[in-house]
Amino acid sequence: MSEVQESPFGAGAFTPTAEDRESVEAWFAEYDAHSAKVDVERMADMAMFPLNVVTDGPGGDGLADRWTRERFTRTMAEVMGGGEPGDLAMESVRTPHFLTANLVVVITDATVTAGGEAYGMRYADLLVKSGGRWVFQTMVQGGWADAWKETAPSA
Repeated sequence: MSEVQESPFGAGAFTPTAEDRESVEAWFAEYDAHSAKVDVERMADMAMFPLNVVTDGPGGDGLADRWTRERFTRTMAEVMGGGEPGDLAMESVRTPHFLTANLVVVITDATVTAGGEAYGMRYADLLVKSGGRWVFQTMVQGGWADAWKETAPSA
């Protein structure tokens, strides 16, 4: 006999526990540590591929793509200053919105300092629990369409 999946219509809103919130905070602490070292391979280890990326450009046109691991590591190394640790500093405030115990959309308001200049930005990540651990599956941030179009076509 097969198990019947509960309908999302009757489940109501999910209320995360302190442990749920802490697990997401721990995931970001690990990811941030890899980012600070510009360790794009370890960053990629924390993703679910193909990875969805969504952005827009100065003209307002949206761009959505699906990236392979290779595309992610290449693009992130380019975006993060050619892969030199210490070139970027980031302070973040994250607000998780749990859809279920296994799906969370996290809105991040960050200040990035690069080359002595500070920049504010907001982005969102969709984290999915897979194999008992969080992985990110979708990145959403405005303003990258021109840069992402200039990298090699997605595989």
